[in-house]
Amino acid sequence: MTASTIPVSIDDPTNAKILAVSEDRIQGFLPTPFQEISRLSGVDLDTVLERIRAMLTGGTIRRVRQTLLTTSLAPGALVAWQVSPDRLDPAFDYMFQQDPFSGHVVVRSTDAATPGSTYRLWTTLKVPQGFSMTKHCDFLVKQTGADHYRLMPAKRLFALGVGHVRRKDLPPGAKTDDLAKVTDTNIVELNDQEWRVLTALKREFEPDEIQPNPWQHRASEAGMTLEEFTRLAQALNHRGVVGRFSTFLEHVKKLSDGSRVTKFNALFHWAVPHGRELEAGQQVGRHHILTHAYWREAGPEFKNVNVMAVAHGTDKAKLLEHKTAIDQHLESVSIPVSYTNVFWGGRSEIKPSEISPIAYQQWCKQVGLDPQQMRA
Repeated sequence: MTASTIPVSIDDPTNAKILAVSEDRIQGFLPTPFQEISRLSGVDLDTVLERIRAMLTGGTIRRVRQTLLTTSLAPGALVAWQVSPDRLDPAFDYMFQQDPFSGHVVVRSTDAATPGSTYRLWTTLKVPQGFSMTKHCDFLVKQTGADHYRLMPAKRLFALGVGHVRRKDLPPGAKTDDLAKVTDTNIVELNDQEWRVLTALKREFEPDEIQPNPWQHRASEAGMTLEEFTRLAQALNHRGVVGRFSTFLEHVKKLSDGSRVTKFNALFHWAVPHGRELEAGQQVGRHHILTHAYWREAGPEFKNVNVMAVAHGTDKAKLLEHKTAIDQHLESVSIPVSYTNVFWGGRSEIKPSEISPIAYQQWCKQVGLDPQQMRA
């Protein structure tokens, strides 16, 4: 099969088998991640490598990389920005193109005027250890002309996984038998050698790097033998700072064949009684449709919402059915909800947030800031 005839559609049966595994089922660091994708998918290794290369080159997969659990490596938050309509697109462009520490950048809207609906621009922010998220946001205000922002750090995580192919045909209300696992957001401090390993680990793979042994070149990049690199990566994995090895689909934009992986991106909001956030988050996080669920304090601007979750789909009405099923489940387990809402995603761009303290200091100098003045 020539490169031009290799199927790159997510609907191709072989690709679907691979993606059902490779999106979010390869957890932690593995010396041979592509072999594990082959084992779990039942597709031979040569075909796995060929198809992932082709889908990456063809734009179906937007990146292949080892993710990090950045909540353990750098202070982070969801940020809602109040920006005047005439400044919205330039602010979006600045966050995406010129701020390495802003990850997801999304324009959101609600179906009606509701508390917080004037906050149209939403970003995720990571500021490396030792630096201030507030000072960083204050700088972004000056650059974008934003009127106001609301920082919402995650206090706990309850679901974190993508799996868009796996979620396509889920019935509303599908959930795990057990409560969602609670992940805290304590920061882990690393030495220079560990940062070198993580920096090499997290860099996106080029198509020609999709090989049976993907870490040999990365070890050389970090100035180590493969054995030393693998040992340190496994130690970092045990310390809880390494996430999944993943093929990320281009799930917002149209693919080369005109199809979309997803069309709608919904941010669900719930306000539950103080003291019941963990319980509510564990119940919400059980639902398979969700890619993220977390406890965040949104404040009075959003009627004191404190549990949020994200779901993606191709049908808006179906996503609302999933939301209704979650609402009904919370009621069935006697968790009162005083307020709920849905913020729909529109224009969207996604990139990994930079988390290196060294990179932050370099960025400060590039934009004319004193790194010492940006410290927490």
